[in-house]
Amino acid sequence: MSLVKVQSALKAPKGQTNSFGGYQYRNCEDILRAVKPLLAEYDYHLILTDDIREVGGRVYVEAIATIWHDEKQIAQTHAFAREALIKKGMDESQITGAASSYARKYALNGLFAIDNTDDADAMDNRNHDIVDPIKHAVQEALTAAIARNEDSIDAVKTGIATEDYDLAFEAWHEVTNDDKSAMWVAPSKFDNAPFTTAERKAMQSTLWTEARHRYMGEES
Repeated sequence: MSLVKVQSALKAPKGQTNSFGGYQYRNCEDILRAVKPLLAEYDYHLILTDDIREVGGRVYVEAIATIWHDEKQIAQTHAFAREALIKKGMDESQITGAASSYARKYALNGLFAIDNTDDADAMDNRNHDIVDPIKHAVQEALTAAIARNEDSIDAVKTGIATEDYDLAFEAWHEVTNDDKSAMWVAPSKFDNAPFTTAERKAMQSTLWTEARHRYMGEES
């Protein structure tokens, strides 16, 4: 039985709602719930496994999705997700579990050729459900980081606008390194980037560096 028939018959609606953006998306469990009856019908077996890899001091979870039929491997896909350094409200095992679930979702997407056309809400969310998993991950991290740091973002923007770089740097310094990385995106690539091109330049200026030295008690 061809895997194409499973891919063609699979309907995996988006069963989750993003609390920050208000849009719908599907997770690993949504896909598994939809595909299990088809696998049983066609006598296919799905195996999901994880491998942990360290690259550049960061931990990545590699998810491997494999389809078997009559003890023969039919197809296999791989996907990666990086563990967050800090995730408020989560312990280390939960952080790994979240990365595993995310990586497995994209491994399943590749295995079953899942795209937006199957979903009833695809037209309403075509600007949110990004096909590129890397850009999707960046967008989700960006949205979450903005929600966690609204006051700090406002203070940074106010400080730059009023040329109070001490205020701006102190507010930025309070943001975690993970959230800083998530929010340091170009406005030309992400509509909800928190800082304009001019503000990003200001945050790389001599005035910003001088404010950092003052804050840290360093000599210029």
